[in-house]
Amino acid sequence: MHFSVNRKQYNNGYYLADGIYPQWAAFVKSIAAPQSDKDTVYAQAQESARKDIERVFGVLQSRFNIVDRPARKWKRVDVGQIMQACIILHNMIIEDQRQPGAMSFDLNSTPGLLYALPQQSV
Repeated sequence: MHFSVNRKQYNNGYYLADGIYPQWAAFVKSIAAPQSDKDTVYAQAQESARKDIERVFGVLQSRFNIVDRPARKWKRVDVGQIMQACIILHNMIIEDQRQPGAMSFDLNSTPGLLYALPQQSV
């Protein structure tokens, strides 16, 4: 990730974190005891963004089992693509649920064409 602050270029990514993470440069933690109004506004915005991200991952973990599994041995690109796919699927589900009276989509509705196997009882 490339970004600049006060005309200084940074090339490393960063992560919003809370107090349980170690003191690494990649982890941006909230200001524990803000002294000025500027620090208070920053701390509230950072904490709000971190909580939003935690909620999103909670939703994805409950909806898609793959997000809940350890991924340490996976390639970084694969993890990114899985997360993007889960987010896209989640957004598609939400959009579909918001449309009242939407037509159902059945891949097996055309006789002779079988796209998805019917469920078999065990």
